[in-house]
Formats: sequence, C-alpha cells, structure tokens
Amino acid sequence: MSTIETVISGVGSYLPKNVVTNHDLAKKVDTADEWIRSRSGIGQRHFAADDEATSDLAAKAAWHALDQAGLKPRDIGLIIVATVTPDRTFPSTAVYVQEKIGAPPGIAFDISAACAGFLYATNIAHDFIRTGQIKHALVIGAEKLSCFLDWEDRGTCVLFGDGAGAVVLSGEPAQTAREPRGILATYLSADGRLAPHLYADGGPSTTGTVGKVRMNGKEVFRNAVEEISGAVFEVTERAKVARSEIDWFVPHQANIRIIQSCAKKLELCESKIIVTIEKHANTSSASVPLAVDAGIRDGRIKRGQLLVFAALGGGLAWGSALVRY
Repeated sequence: MSTIETVISGVGSYLPKNVVTNHDLAKKVDTADEWIRSRSGIGQRHFAADDEATSDLAAKAAWHALDQAGLKPRDIGLIIVATVTPDRTFPSTAVYVQEKIGAPPGIAFDISAACAGFLYATNIAHDFIRTGQIKHALVIGAEKLSCFLDWEDRGTCVLFGDGAGAVVLSGEPAQTAREPRGILATYLSADGRLAPHLYADGGPSTTGTVGKVRMNGKEVFRNAVEEISGAVFEVTERAKVARSEIDWFVPHQANIRIIQSCAKKLELCESKIIVTIEKHANTSSASVPLAVDAGIRDGRIKRGQLLVFAALGGGLAWGSALVRY
C-alpha cells in the first residue's frame, strides 16, 4: 500500500459568459426546444467568444481550484490539460495555462481521450503523486467544442458546449488509523474498433483541417450505458466498496437518458446523481469536473463523502475513479 494518498484539495470551474438556449439555436438550426430536451435533457449551453482560447477557459478554472486549495501557482509541479480542442497542434495547451497562471517551470502536457480525458488525466496525475515525483498537480478538462461543430447536422450541433473544470490533486501522508482519503481506485479502457462511432473527421496528417464532430448516436448510447456502468462496477470492486456506500455518482454529462440508464443498471437512486447537463450540455472532458464543482458549490458534495466519476467518449475511451472527497 502506498504511504501517500492523493486527495482533492481544490476544485474550480469556468463557463463562458455567452449562454445559448435551445430557443436561440432554433433560430439558426432546424430544431426546437422540446426536440432537444426530450432526446438529451439539454436546455442551454455556453459558447466561448471568438477571442477566447481553450487555454483561457482552462486558466480561469485553474485559478478557482488553486484558490479553493489555498495554493499558489508556484506550488504546482504538474499541469495536465485534457482536451480535444487545443489552442494549437503544438505546443500543448498545458504550457499556455502554465504561462497564463504564472506557474514556474515544471511538467506540463495535454492528453486526448475525448469525454474520458479528465479521468485519464486524473489517473496519470495520481501516479505522479503516489510515487513521490510531485506534491501538487493541476488537472484540467477544457473544451471549446463550438469551434468544430457542423451546423448542418442538427443531431450533433445541439448537444455540445464550451467550458472548463479543474482540480488540484495533492499528496498527503496516509494515516492508517483513519479511513483512506482521496483517490481509492481508478479504471481506464478503450476500444479503437469503435472509433467510427464518435470522432472528428479532420486532422493534421490526414485532411490538414480541424474537421467536424461526427457521431453515431445509437451506438454511442448503447456503448456508453454498458461501459460506464461496467467501469463503476470495476472501480468499486477494485476498492472493495459496496455500491450502496456511494454518496454521489458524477457521470459524464452527455445525455440524461444515458445517465438514467446507468443509474438503473447500477441500482443507484437518482437522488444520488449530480446532473448539470440541462445548464451545460456536453462539454466533453470538462463535464465531470464541472459537475463536481457544481455539487460542491451548492452544498450537496461534502468532505468525507464517497464519489464515483465515470465517462465514455470518442475512441471509444472510458474510465472511472472512486474518490473519498
């Protein structure tokens, strides 16, 4: 057993000021509020301004997380940004965040695992911390998805929004006399055979363009329910924790029907689920930390409670994390 526990010492989020309702979208897309709500549970989303880059969203969320943790940028030894909408092909968005918050030289890089990106990044940071390489890590999920939506495809363009969520993970000495804190277990997986169901149809080495979001909604739905539920089963089994002990299920906010189907499969009461999709839409890698921050700010999530995070996205990639907050 590791003598270091990886605890969440701070959480923060940022949503762009521009709120776009379903009624607003209906003015430019062949759609309607009732059509969107009934299929996804989404009522509105936030879109970044033209001059707002993903690193701007990420840096603002990072400041909020640092403030809650009571830390300064100089305390951070690792910055990971999970994103599919980087500022540039290279360098990483993380180095731009590093510069914008005034963090000193240290480890900084991006990871691309779409909607599961925040969980992949959390697992990586956890390994850096528990092996003693760093003390504090900034893990950020940030997306400006509005920059590559196809406004001719009403089945996808109405589902996404922009935003960023950040957590500060800190290494603390394990106290054997107390209940384990922080990250108790993680689980990650992917299956490239399923990539054609959710992807962007562009890239530097293929089309030389950013491309647009493409999705086979029926197949994504089916796989999401199966793999998100399976990831929760796996992570609770690894931690030897009964699902009945979970205080809050914080799933990826892609579709309210996926969330409800997962809850039913997991035999979790819907009153134990943090849901933000109505206000935020699908923000890909930002959705889980955005939901966690919302739950903390409104007082539902409290210190000492047991949380399970789970997500699935393009790749298809999925994962989960069990955390004692």
